[in-house]
Amino acid sequence: MKTTRALFFDVFGTLVDWRGSIAREVRRLALGVDGEAFADAWRAEYQPAMEAVRSGGRGFVKLDILHRENLDRILPRFGLDEMAEADRAALNLVWHRLDAWPEVPAALARLRSRFRLAPMSNGNVSLMADMARHNGFVWDAILGAEWARDYKPNLAVYRAGCDAFDLAPSECLMVAAHSSDLAAAREAGLRTAHIARPDEFGPGLGETGPSVSVDHAARDLAHLAEQLLS
Repeated sequence: MKTTRALFFDVFGTLVDWRGSIAREVRRLALGVDGEAFADAWRAEYQPAMEAVRSGGRGFVKLDILHRENLDRILPRFGLDEMAEADRAALNLVWHRLDAWPEVPAALARLRSRFRLAPMSNGNVSLMADMARHNGFVWDAILGAEWARDYKPNLAVYRAGCDAFDLAPSECLMVAAHSSDLAAAREAGLRTAHIARPDEFGPGLGETGPSVSVDHAARDLAHLAEQLLS
């Protein structure tokens, strides 16, 4: 087996707390709705929206566009259908400034001492760039959906990332908190590492461990850095 030279990261849920961040923004804006319920409803539209692209039902569009369509879809459910256009556009950008899980920035900095690092996310480039600036992430490239013009878990997304770094899939390690993401990456030939995020979808509602075969399983990103750098 070849030596690992690059680490690819799922971002939403693995590196950043999307649920808590959106809930905090809803409370800051005093929208008068339950922040966690709003975050859950918005996120629930995520996979169906991308599936239309993955299945060929529509051409590729950036995740920012899908997030905005999904926001417009859920606002009436919360009695917010009169929200002004400018306020909708501003709220949609909350995805650009999601807060990292506490150990992530320092762990990424440690890992970058040995490996190339890139997000392998369904988020578009501007979203990933803004989130990196918000959290102090330093990437060697921004890869993923917009680069591949497709959405995970379609295998082309992972393979396009490997090609961008001129590496064989076996030289790349996919890091994620979602077993389905890792199963697809493994099918594409990448090595895999699972990060436990037991509270991603609410207390006790995230993955505490992988449900598929992986090369590494860690309790958080700092623990994975210990495994890879020891």
